[in-house]
Amino acid sequence: MSTAVTLIVPGFAQEARATLRLALPLVAGQVAQMGAGVIESMLAGHLGAQVLGAVAVGNSVWALAFMALVGVMMALSPSVAQLDGARRRREVAPVFVQAVWLGLGLGVVLGAATYLFGPSLAVLTGVDSALLPDIRRFLHAVAFGAPGLGLFLACRGLSDGLSLTRASMVFSSIGLLVLAPLGWALMYGRLGLPALGAQGAGIAWAVLGWVEGLAFAAWIAVSSRYAGLGWQAARGRPDPAGIAALLRLGAPMAVSVLLEVGLFSAAALVIGGFGPTMVAGHQIALNVAGLCFMVPLGLSMAMTVRVGNAVGRGDPVGVRLAAMAGLALVLVTQALSCTMLAVLSQVIAGLYTADADVIAASAGLLLLAAVFQFSDGIQVAAAGALRGLKDTRVPMLITAFSYWGVGMPLGLVLAFPGGLAAPGVWMGLIAGLTCAAVLLGRRLHLRTRLG
Repeated sequence: MSTAVTLIVPGFAQEARATLRLALPLVAGQVAQMGAGVIESMLAGHLGAQVLGAVAVGNSVWALAFMALVGVMMALSPSVAQLDGARRRREVAPVFVQAVWLGLGLGVVLGAATYLFGPSLAVLTGVDSALLPDIRRFLHAVAFGAPGLGLFLACRGLSDGLSLTRASMVFSSIGLLVLAPLGWALMYGRLGLPALGAQGAGIAWAVLGWVEGLAFAAWIAVSSRYAGLGWQAARGRPDPAGIAALLRLGAPMAVSVLLEVGLFSAAALVIGGFGPTMVAGHQIALNVAGLCFMVPLGLSMAMTVRVGNAVGRGDPVGVRLAAMAGLALVLVTQALSCTMLAVLSQVIAGLYTADADVIAASAGLLLLAAVFQFSDGIQVAAAGALRGLKDTRVPMLITAFSYWGVGMPLGLVLAFPGGLAAPGVWMGLIAGLTCAAVLLGRRLHLRTRLG
């Protein structure tokens, strides 16, 4: 028995270290992308409520296209990881080239949809009509960056699948460095440019998408780390079969992502009826929870690669080990974030505002955010491991049931008949995330159990 323990524990520790090495750059990259959004909001905020409101609503509409593109392009990372694990690296470039076509093509489609229908969608949310001209200008500008973003996501999927996650971190961070001065110049009319306000923010995002995508692609073209991937065999033109294979894997992931985005958007709309103080408290709590979520999200992306590598090797023990090591890391990180949110809720809220009522509202919601740290971490980690197995359809159904069959209905019941208002909505979110964590965890156990 002691022999078994000495064999298992070193393997577990080694796998955990490998996952952590992959995850840290991914977490940093996600934080950098989130930081770019914070900088944009700060720039807009100093131009007044009109510009800030237009950019906020415009970003909410743009997020639907953005997250759909992200979800579909998540198909590349496990595909590359499995080929890499199977030592079939010369088959990687042909898959990547088709992913580039998919990213560019889907970017054109989603960009056109944003340009044509985004302003009308904003109208349906009941937004103040005074904001509509600026919202329209923002969406018409940001839409042109969608194909560039698709190119960036294809490059990121290739690099992550090859365990080259530092490249993703670097090029995500470039966005942070580009957006701040570019947004400042375009929005405020500096460096000889006209002051474009919300439209300038949209142009900055569009330029950012192309800068990140083209710079990443150029690096892949010249770096020796991407040699030996079968570039000579890669078809330069679109291959419908190859693109369809990526779509079959990625479309369910896109739906899952949109279901989650939709859940939190719907929660915000419901909470909007409880007054400005509660809305402000909700926004602060959601922002902090989103920042905490970057850690398990990065770990889940690393788990996709590690599980995919083990699948490619034909190593079921390695698959199980990668999944369990990743989950163990997530439990540790979530214990830390849970403790921080529970102990420092008042302090954290005070960093955002001096309004005592808003601090009280957000601190109460931060305590609820502390409760769902474990369920949120487990569900995203399990989903990441299942992506490594190319298991995406059943997780999509689990997500739909958990969020919209359990979370939102329960939140509405607790908020209105239950009289709990915004905390009731958050309790519904906790229930939905917990349901997803249990069902996705069960699915992962069944898919990776030995014997």
